[in-house]
Amino acid sequence: MNTIMFYSGLPFPNIDPVIFSIGPIKLHWYGLGYVVGILFSWWYGKCLLRTFALWQNSITPINLEKLDDFVIWAAIGVIFGGRFGEVFFYGSDYYFAHVSQIIAVWDGGMSFHGGFIGTTLAMILFALKNKISVWSMFDTIAAGVPVGLGVVRICNFINSELWGRVTNVPWAVYFPNGGNDIAGNLLARHPSQLYEAILEGPMLFLILAFLIFRLKALRKPGLVAGSFTLIYGLVRFFSEFFREPSISYVMGKWLTMGMALSLPMIILGLGIIFWVVNRSKQKI
Repeated sequence: MNTIMFYSGLPFPNIDPVIFSIGPIKLHWYGLGYVVGILFSWWYGKCLLRTFALWQNSITPINLEKLDDFVIWAAIGVIFGGRFGEVFFYGSDYYFAHVSQIIAVWDGGMSFHGGFIGTTLAMILFALKNKISVWSMFDTIAAGVPVGLGVVRICNFINSELWGRVTNVPWAVYFPNGGNDIAGNLLARHPSQLYEAILEGPMLFLILAFLIFRLKALRKPGLVAGSFTLIYGLVRFFSEFFREPSISYVMGKWLTMGMALSLPMIILGLGIIFWVVNRSKQKI
């Protein structure tokens, strides 16, 4: 067993990824994180829909009972989309060689970009089926998503996965599976999961809350969703500079797959915001 050398870094807290188990049934922090995220978005969305003053002409665009029905759709979109993205964006070689592992979502391995696509498709289909404004559906769900993102990033840290690049900053962490130097000592790495937890979680949530409650952004359908897409793309692109690439660089020695997948989100978010603002000006 290697000896951990605590130079200027911090030891990994070594929290058990499994909260508890009953026979073959195990409850993982990672799975609980997704459950918390989905339930919070559902609860927060209902709170927004009950606050009539936030909406254009004080008319709620979505029936509260319909939002209850969407919870299952959201769960399916997140799980299937997230796993699809992980398999095809990051680990196709591994998963095609270990097909049985494709369904092992409880062990971790979910791509946000895949989950974003899956949930977006679920919202579009649900909105069309129930004759709901697609943009209002996007806005309602996007408002609460950052909380789930923050919780899941903390779960990534608990799982000792998606850690950051090697560094000597005082708050670096010695992850047990983070590799060793030539002397056999564990490498100190950026706790990039926690950086992302803060940026994608409370920071993004508070920015969207400011847009919703102070600038009444929900009165302009698409503005909250566009802002979420843009800011997440920017934050994720920035965070990738501290995160160890999951696969080899896409281009050069700096562009990671996470960055490459975030660029379309940045462009899409900017496009949505520009379209919403331009549409609002035409109505004046």
